Amino acid sequence: MLDDVEFRTIDANGVSLRLAMQGNGPLVILCHGWPESWYSWRHQIPVLANAGYTAVAYDVRGYGESDKPYEIEAYTLSALSADVIGIIDALGFDQAITIGHDWGGPIALTTALLYPDRVYATGSLSVPHLMRPPMPTLDLWRELYKDRFFYQLYFLNEGIAEAEFEKDLARSLFLIYTSVDARGIKQRSSQSGSGFMGHKPITAGLLDGLHAFESFPDWFSQSDLDYLVSQFMLSGKRGPYNRYRAQNIDWHELAHLEGALIEQPAFFITGELDLVSQFVPLSTSFIDHIKHNYRNLIMAEELPNVGHWTAEEAPEAVNRIILQFLSGIEHG
Repeated sequence: MLDDVEFRTIDANGVSLRLAMQGNGPLVILCHGWPESWYSWRHQIPVLANAGYTAVAYDVRGYGESDKPYEIEAYTLSALSADVIGIIDALGFDQAITIGHDWGGPIALTTALLYPDRVYATGSLSVPHLMRPPMPTLDLWRELYKDRFFYQLYFLNEGIAEAEFEKDLARSLFLIYTSVDARGIKQRSSQSGSGFMGHKPITAGLLDGLHAFESFPDWFSQSDLDYLVSQFMLSGKRGPYNRYRAQNIDWHELAHLEGALIEQPAFFITGELDLVSQFVPLSTSFIDHIKHNYRNLIMAEELPNVGHWTAEEAPEAVNRIILQFLSGIEHG
């Protein structure tokens, strides 16, 4: 239960990070995405602890009660991966398993690529290991979405993007969370509205056109929203948006990883309705598209009737897959 979660603040890679920990045994580090929190792993922490692991979810830098550097350059994947290694060191472990969701996926996977001697297994939800694009990432998005709104390009508007979201944190978080879960995506599909990833003018705001549900979905409650609001009241949105703004820096800094496969035992979980798989038109299934990016992809599953918030919308299925994966690997 979450009552047994221990909170610790550590120094890692020059920043202070807040950890939520439970259990004893091999170390599993859970990396969250946007706009999330350690709390996004609330359904996994006790399950991993009960299975004999040290489960650690943390506030990624820029979020919650972790440090929030101002500079865009502080949010590169190189820096965020070094944070993960800092957690391993601070807790006295030699190695760890890294698991991430959304932006936490690239954090977990890049850590595995950059530090293969420290990460002996890895996995991600929603966002898999993808090969380096032919041009800097933000430039690619500009080319693909030159005629319409794309949220990652909108986030480049420093100050403007933050102000829109921070004006009413409860409303903003509710709209984002309920727009890309299974219910929200189905609602968007049944109407011709703009939605989160739909067609709307390039001058639109992030929240423009998002459907305002009158009720919470079954996986997300008022108390969940209240907690997230409390965390973003501390952090604001600059750090979270800086992760997007740093993507072109990543493209140059990680050029040496071009063509690199994930060598460690790995898994990938996606939702049938997850919009991440729709960023670029594909001629095959998303899993078939990405499986060649791994040397040892042990498990890859698409969960039916699940949107973007995989670990929260389908915690039992996600926990089953993670535990099955962990039971089949040799622990460091």
